[in-house]
Amino acid sequence: MAVEVRPAERGDVAAIAAMFAQDALSGHGDSADPADLADYLAAFDRITDSPNSWLFVAVCSGEVVGTFQTTLITSLTGKGSSSLTIGAVHTRSDRRGQGVGRKMISHAIAQGRGHGARLVQLMSNATRQEAHRFYERLGFSPSHLGFKLKLR
Repeated sequence: MAVEVRPAERGDVAAIAAMFAQDALSGHGDSADPADLADYLAAFDRITDSPNSWLFVAVCSGEVVGTFQTTLITSLTGKGSSSLTIGAVHTRSDRRGQGVGRKMISHAIAQGRGHGARLVQLMSNATRQEAHRFYERLGFSPSHLGFKLKLR
């Protein structure tokens, strides 16, 4: 199965939202309802307008089967180094275990290298043990503990 990773386009947004809506573990309240599409399109515009954020899709046989977002963050630590953060990683449930996730993460790692990033990092929901094993197989290590504060 050939997997193409490319920048997401506005026409991909409904398929991305539908994948998120099918995810029972996320708890993000995502929806495939066409009435909510405007919210997703507004977010898409904010992401694509940012010079340090990118949204990608994985496509197989013309269908969106995965997505992820990357953000390049430069800080004063590490002598002003940059890190590439991978977020919102999702593979359509019927395509898991077929190399889609590996292709997406490989693309993100190459992007980080291309931008001269010191490291690539990501967070994963604490309940997603299969995802944790997947990331560890790709060379990631669980080095930090994350915290969140919900604002709405």
